[in-house]
Amino acid sequence: MSDKLLDKEIRKQVEEVLSNMKDRISVVFFVSEERCEFCETIEKLLGELTELTDKLEVRKASASGEEARSFEIEMTPAVIPLTAEGNDKGVRFYGIPSGHEFGTLLKTLVDFSAGATPDISEKTLKRLDTIKQPVDIKVFVTTSCPYCPKAVLTAFKFALANSNVTASMVEASEFEELSKRFGVSSVPQIVINSSRSFVGAYPEEQYLDEVMKAVAR
Repeated sequence: MSDKLLDKEIRKQVEEVLSNMKDRISVVFFVSEERCEFCETIEKLLGELTELTDKLEVRKASASGEEARSFEIEMTPAVIPLTAEGNDKGVRFYGIPSGHEFGTLLKTLVDFSAGATPDISEKTLKRLDTIKQPVDIKVFVTTSCPYCPKAVLTAFKFALANSNVTASMVEASEFEELSKRFGVSSVPQIVINSSRSFVGAYPEEQYLDEVMKAVAR
């Protein structure tokens, strides 16, 4: 009996997806010394991904270290993808990227290996370019939510397009106190700058409208 998280069929599918990676990239996995329900599982999952491609390196780091402060890690567990040049593009996974969010993780790795270029319209790029102040987008999800990946990926695209934007997937059940703080009852719930929120996988333009309203506050 295999002790792998990914069975033979899933491994085959994942290997096919990861075969689209171009440049070798790295992921930093931040953990704390406190009790962490899913840290071991996340570490094992990331390790299995490195077995399926030679384009991925995973590095474990302490949340109490200087590197965590430089990345401004808000909580753990945290998974931070970096570009081939080692650049942080403001994309974060807080909590386990499993279920529907496993596909989000795989797509993000492939996108980062291809240069981390956002696939968004020219109109959206121009509007995002007007943002000159820090913007924090948290997308609260559950791993069983089929609509959440779209909301997460849209936020990630905004972060890739503008270095002032940080976008995070937050697994709501893992961070109950934070979820309660923002009144998360349905997902995906998007919280912008801790001041404006909406629920649903909005289309790109409508999604950006909400971001711009938060910026204008």
